[in-house]
Amino acid sequence: MDRDHGPRVRVPEQRVPQGGESGSSLRFAVLGPVRAWRGGEALPSGSPQQRALLTALLLRDGRTATAAELIDAFWGEDPPSQALATIRTYASRLRKILGQDTLVSESGGYAIRIGRDALDVTLAQDLAAEAEKARAAGDRQQARALINKLLGLWDGEALASVPGPYAENQRTRLEEWRLQLTETRLDLDLEVGCHAEAVSELTALTAAHPLRERLRELLMVALYRSGRQAEALAVYADTRRLLAEELGVDPRPELAQLQQRILTADEELARPADESAPAPAAVRPAQLPATVPDFTGRASFVRELGDRLATAEASVMAVSALAGIGGVGKTTLAVHVAHEARPHFPDGQLYVDLQGAGARAAEPETVLGAFLRALGTPDSSIPDSLDERAALYRSTLDGRRILVLLDNAHDAAQIRPLLPGTAGCAALVTSRVRMVDLAGAHLVDLDVMSPEEALQLFTRIVGDERVTSEREAALDVVAACGFLPLAIRIAASRLAARRTWTVSVLAAKLADERRRLDELQAGDLAVKATFELGYGQLEPAQARAFRLLGLADGPDISLAAAAALLNLEAHAAEDLLESLVDTSLLESAAPGRYRYHDLVRLYARSCAERDEQPPVERELALSRLLDFYLATAAGVYAQERPGDRLVDHLESTEHEGLSFTDRHSALDWLYTEATNLLACVCQASRPATLRRAVDLLYAALDLGESGANSKQYEAAALTVREASRNCGDPRAEGRAVMSLANVHQLAGRFDHADREAQEALRLAGMVDDPLPACWASNARGIIALYQNRHADGEDFLTQAIEAFRSDGNRPGEASALCNLSRIHLATGRTKSAITLARSGIEIYDSLGHALRGANGRYALGLALTQSMNLSAATDQLNEALDVFRDSRQRLWEGMTLFRLAEVEIASGRSAQAAQYSESALTVLRGIGGDWRRGNVLTVLGRALDGIGQTGRAQVCWREALSIYEELGSPEAHDVRALLTPASAA
Repeated sequence: MDRDHGPRVRVPEQRVPQGGESGSSLRFAVLGPVRAWRGGEALPSGSPQQRALLTALLLRDGRTATAAELIDAFWGEDPPSQALATIRTYASRLRKILGQDTLVSESGGYAIRIGRDALDVTLAQDLAAEAEKARAAGDRQQARALINKLLGLWDGEALASVPGPYAENQRTRLEEWRLQLTETRLDLDLEVGCHAEAVSELTALTAAHPLRERLRELLMVALYRSGRQAEALAVYADTRRLLAEELGVDPRPELAQLQQRILTADEELARPADESAPAPAAVRPAQLPATVPDFTGRASFVRELGDRLATAEASVMAVSALAGIGGVGKTTLAVHVAHEARPHFPDGQLYVDLQGAGARAAEPETVLGAFLRALGTPDSSIPDSLDERAALYRSTLDGRRILVLLDNAHDAAQIRPLLPGTAGCAALVTSRVRMVDLAGAHLVDLDVMSPEEALQLFTRIVGDERVTSEREAALDVVAACGFLPLAIRIAASRLAARRTWTVSVLAAKLADERRRLDELQAGDLAVKATFELGYGQLEPAQARAFRLLGLADGPDISLAAAAALLNLEAHAAEDLLESLVDTSLLESAAPGRYRYHDLVRLYARSCAERDEQPPVERELALSRLLDFYLATAAGVYAQERPGDRLVDHLESTEHEGLSFTDRHSALDWLYTEATNLLACVCQASRPATLRRAVDLLYAALDLGESGANSKQYEAAALTVREASRNCGDPRAEGRAVMSLANVHQLAGRFDHADREAQEALRLAGMVDDPLPACWASNARGIIALYQNRHADGEDFLTQAIEAFRSDGNRPGEASALCNLSRIHLATGRTKSAITLARSGIEIYDSLGHALRGANGRYALGLALTQSMNLSAATDQLNEALDVFRDSRQRLWEGMTLFRLAEVEIASGRSAQAAQYSESALTVLRGIGGDWRRGNVLTVLGRALDGIGQTGRAQVCWREALSIYEELGSPEAHDVRALLTPASAA
């Protein structure tokens, strides 16, 4: 990174212009250094004066430049006596390089003949025209993409180092055009809801162009839409003061009107200006499950629901809720109707199974996080609280036509936050309960099929020929199934797989099952009788797989996990699972992933309790699954942290996990399996498997730092801690408590974290467990640093270093050394702080430990900043930043951006510091806790004050002060000192 240009952002690569007509494969660039290529070979562009001639000819669109015009372009009103001869000399040299067909002499002047696509500036003009057309047609995303591509053609300052008045004028013109294009793209960013991301760039641009009111206007809107109303108003106050001081004028009327709209909390301003602007999504979500090919009947419901959904195109937001007993076909009907309605919702369809009939219904905030990601919202922009996520979700859907299918809802409270808020969108809800308390919903009660529909469904699956010859027996079958679609489908699938059976045989078997289960109620009777029939006809291996797979608590299961649970090779497990899919007893959620209908899962578990012999096999199956998750998670941990002894202290496993060829695929597995893995932790929190459950949580600690999984991780940690206490197992409890200490520390709850870490140390001492003994001391040291208890922190970290060394844990030792470096730094021992950090990095690098090596470079960057070796500090922090981003460590990514802002403050580059600070705020949304947010706001205020935006600076400092006062943090004193002179002024 160029330290003078602030945070690195992802922009399109600078493109070499392609093509060319007369000039053959010649290509030219002027949006940066003036350059030329023939094919892939760069051509010499000669002296600055020769580049000035090339520039003057290229920017005339093929028109001839006379000698007088060229002399004026070179020298203006004071040309040398040999000006014409000099021009001819440069032209001759250029002709030798470019070819005489390209540089031609005409009428005493010169011209360059090339195709329009051979020059980057004409390519840029064409892209700008395309972007304008796309925007006029309402395609904001395409317009943004085209302008980003256009801006990517620039490679620094246009016509860099080219002399002469003509080049200077063109340079100014091109820079102004570039700025106008940037404003247009930022305007589009706001129109499609990317306001949080835009604040950082706009802050830097307003610093570079303080008198440009349009940029100030965009910044005010971006801040307002990001929930930062006070800062938005402060931008206006800063602008008014600056214009009065510099130009003696007031802000333009548009800016004053915007201030008034913000003062009155204008709701229209809080949304994208154009209602038809799509939300920021790379692709339209298309999450609907596949509809069944043999969908049958329900014509009146299909018509009723379809008509209702179509009204969403008008002036209302349609909500339809289907209620009915399990197995009645709610999901099948809803999915079918949703597919039929897709033309009415061209902006996409969202789907979620809310698991409302299970023990652990999906949390609305988790679902909202998944929906927002599907709609293109980056993780860094997803807020933490349910209310904030729901508000962002509604804003993202505003102006779009999206269908949301909320399947298997528990109750109205679960789905209210998931409903779109505006016309054009619709929600389709399925549940076993009637949503009578869901205001405005169109309620549909789904009953069993009519006999004719039931027979038609049965016939479609079994085949017309077999049913026609035994119509009465077929009617007996569907009646025995209670006319329930799920039961009919399972019974028919069984018959279709038994070519030697007649329909009468099936009817007789179902009659037997009904008599055996006559104590059941009618609806349950039909379903369970069907399940009993399907289950009773399975081969022994299939029946075993069916029983055992239903024991796992996760919403679905991967093939690899299923193979482990069943104690089979993957290919054998796949054959069994696919055969169960063929019977409709199991569903294929996606390639390599399987799930049960919730009724079938309950039945499978009851079969396992009744039939699994010996009974211990149930426990063994879940134990194998736990082994699989623990072994695989430990492998991921080891791949991320080579040499770390933590994996050596985990409970041993009898069954292997997966292995990965690279760290990226390992992390992909961990985050994909997060929900299932944490469900396994909770399910395994019983005495026989408790220790492995705790260790699985410990090995998966990266999930605790994830904005998407941190709440589930904390819930799992609380579960195993409680289980450990109830079991009286201090070893398990010590590790569970240490996991909780990590959770609290990452969330900025330092008092809680310290108490948990202290308890972990006590428990570790009781059983001589080195794992929490080492890491709890390390954690208490860094917590003491955050609480300014430096002497305590040094004691704890010294203990941690000794404990890690005794355990032979060199990465742990390196971690404690780097943390001790920060204690030395906080107490003014900068030289030793640098030495300690470098010692830690040396250990990490010797082990190939990229992730924790980044933590070491973070610590070294802080020490180098304080020693005013700012260039080296920036290098270390940027190296760390790349690793944190690659490892999906959002907390550390955000904190490194914050530290880079501090470097820029120390360097006197306030604009770049503001940009880094804004980026840090965006990344840290929802993670890291209020204390860290207060730190970032304090530095952002310093940066804003440095670029003359004193009003915004005061707003940031006041918010930081409020945070610190609420937390009782000593940093409040420093922030008051910052505010005092500002207030006095």
